[in-house]
Amino acid sequence: MERIRERVIQIYGNLVSLLQKCIFCILSVGPIPNHIAFIMDGNRRFTKKCKLMEGAGHKVGFSALMSMLKYCYEFGVRYVTVYAFSIENFKRSPEEVQSLMDLMLKKIEEILRKQSIVNRYGVRVIFSGNLKLLSEPVRLAAERAMLATAKNSKAVLSICVAYTSTNEIMHAVQESCEEKWDEITLLNSSGAGYGLISLGGYEQDEMDHLIKLTDIEKHMYMAAAPDPDIIIRTSGETRLSNFLLWQSANCYLYSPSVLWPEIGFRQFLWAILNFQQIHFYLDKLRKQS
Repeated sequence: MERIRERVIQIYGNLVSLLQKCIFCILSVGPIPNHIAFIMDGNRRFTKKCKLMEGAGHKVGFSALMSMLKYCYEFGVRYVTVYAFSIENFKRSPEEVQSLMDLMLKKIEEILRKQSIVNRYGVRVIFSGNLKLLSEPVRLAAERAMLATAKNSKAVLSICVAYTSTNEIMHAVQESCEEKWDEITLLNSSGAGYGLISLGGYEQDEMDHLIKLTDIEKHMYMAAAPDPDIIIRTSGETRLSNFLLWQSANCYLYSPSVLWPEIGFRQFLWAILNFQQIHFYLDKLRKQS
């Protein structure tokens, strides 16, 4: 009886998978988003709602993330970004922070397994954020995962940890200023700087446009990915919560009312349909103008 039950479940799973592939084939006629970002909101509320043990919501949320990654890569989305841990999250209780770090360490180790979703779909993993704030075991595990997947080239998964947009922008500006200062100092020491550095500081004429937009953008934590086409935040929230503020000026924000562990294929499908509808509408306006 148990064997029959397992066989029925397997057949059902195969039929669902086939149906999803058929839907993706139909949707691929329209524009496919190049980059989808997720704000995984509602893990703790899911735990309380279902009266689970503390931390169980994050574990269920990880399974939901694996499903979303599978949908994205099978549909042809090349870049996926997830907001895994904000710098603000360090303000939570030490016990909760440690629990999340332990869970993150465990899941990073799963990424390194040969049959993981990352290796199955040829995904390069990048951890984006102020990684110096992470505990040493988590930071070293993140570095191992980035090194182990560096040669994967079919897709990119950016995991934002110890991240906020304000910290990212501040870091990029600081790095740009330091790089430009080193560049000018080197030119002046070789006699090729033509007085870019004077006794009282920069000459005013030379000071204009020393740092360009491209200088800042190449130092952003998210420099390896293009701007997102869609940001999906669960729980019905429309706030970006200090996530990809620099990169999200022209993206579509989708806010399903479900908690993150409850997100599924229906929400993913609706996000794609809305994105394609907006894309077709804007394309029509451009042709009319």
